[in-house]
Amino acid sequence: MVALAVDTAAAGYGALVFCGSRQGCQIHASTISEAMPAQSAVDPEELVKRLDLLAELRSLPSGLDPVLETTLVKGVGFHHAGMTTEERELIAQAYDQGALKVLVATCSLAAGVNLPARRVIINGARMGRELVGPAMLRQMCGRAGRKGKDEVGETYLICGKSDLQAVCDLLEADMPAIESCLAPEKRGLKRALLEAIATGLVSGYDAIKEYVKCTLLYRTMDKKIAYSIMHSALEELINEKLLRQNDDESYGATQLGQAVVASAFAPEDGLFVHEELSRALQAFVMDGEMHIFYMFTPLQMAMNTQIDWLVFRDQLDELDESGLRALQFVGVQPGFVNTMVQSGASLKESTPEQVKLARIYRRAYTAFQLRDLSNEVPLSVIANRYRIPRGAIQTLAQQCHGFAAGMVKFCQRMGWGMLAAVLDHMRDRLEAGARADLLEMAQVTYVKGWTARLLRENGFRNLRALAEADAKDLVPVLMMANPVKAQKNQLDPADAERYSKKLLAKAEIIVASANKIWEREMQLELDE
Repeated sequence: MVALAVDTAAAGYGALVFCGSRQGCQIHASTISEAMPAQSAVDPEELVKRLDLLAELRSLPSGLDPVLETTLVKGVGFHHAGMTTEERELIAQAYDQGALKVLVATCSLAAGVNLPARRVIINGARMGRELVGPAMLRQMCGRAGRKGKDEVGETYLICGKSDLQAVCDLLEADMPAIESCLAPEKRGLKRALLEAIATGLVSGYDAIKEYVKCTLLYRTMDKKIAYSIMHSALEELINEKLLRQNDDESYGATQLGQAVVASAFAPEDGLFVHEELSRALQAFVMDGEMHIFYMFTPLQMAMNTQIDWLVFRDQLDELDESGLRALQFVGVQPGFVNTMVQSGASLKESTPEQVKLARIYRRAYTAFQLRDLSNEVPLSVIANRYRIPRGAIQTLAQQCHGFAAGMVKFCQRMGWGMLAAVLDHMRDRLEAGARADLLEMAQVTYVKGWTARLLRENGFRNLRALAEADAKDLVPVLMMANPVKAQKNQLDPADAERYSKKLLAKAEIIVASANKIWEREMQLELDE
């Protein structure tokens, strides 16, 4: 693997190395970088680009990864979902522009980013514990020799003896057949029918049949079975009070059905949210924030959350009376958490009751992370506190914005105006990553959470102060907000200068953004 990657880079071309895990990406990137030419042997123009990339990464709120700091100057980077969006974009851009010669990545890069290469090296045919499928293998191989980018391309697949036969079978395997996402086991038809009826696309039984005829599901199975599935889905939606059957035998969405569609929830998730919010209306804990953060936890993402029970217990112990009351109301029991810490066991999910209980604890654990995000705790601190990658925290924040908007819309459609107003205010805080007093400043580009608080504490107390500021005066504050501030004195003079220039460029963008927002607000006041 190392020889193939270094050989490609030495010829001046790009190499993509696919690994089965995030940790593997970093380990292999370090190994390959050690075999690359020394910094003194690198073309000066390429070296400048790499040093600029390092300065750009240092200026990010999340700081510079220590592994990247050593590999990037050698022209080697890595790319995986545990990194922040900004890190992944900068690394991908540098590789695409030729500043980096080798990029080590997980399979997510093959499906999500258009980065061709002269040579693709698949180091092991497994992604995690599972063998890659034929479709993913072709995605990876398709990166080699992309038309318009390279004249030729080649792919190497490296595997152990134990996987040799499986890999040979994989190379000869046919592409999997396309399957309909409306199949019964995927429960997609229920959602499709609910949305079609709620939006007025169809209403009568015959129109619904014609709608189903247009689906892949209908074309790939027996027609009678397809209509039977449709009928069962309609009955389930009526029993769940998402649909009603009118006197003329047409179908219409109930208020609950309209709320589920408006919020873009799946029917199952919409029913769960309705149950949770209905309980909350009876005894919403308004003297704290934990109840709202719990409500805002994205359902599907929470189900994939791995709980560190020791961290969970520590966070429970630090809650005030209001926060503890809120979590106990939704079903969290401190005694159960202590039991899980002592036993080291995992949550059981073999029955519907156990699945429901697991969802509650996973959402509560995720709610702690949302609370920290909204209370201006830096991303790197949250990642260390919960022992998860920074990219996972950022993904949580991004998904939470959409889910929170859906929750607000759901409450509005159900006629729960007061609850919608409370949730809407907290949604703004989640988006800003800050407390209520910083929401105005957090509209400014690059000013979020901890950075906004530091600016306020250092004299830039509002939007107008930012708009009137000299960009040079913001640079020291941006350095304070950056995790590498403690390493600033350890940088050599050239790197320190590049780092300062990147921060100055961001400061100028901040001032320009603040000016634009301030002028817009002044114009609105004049118009009124």
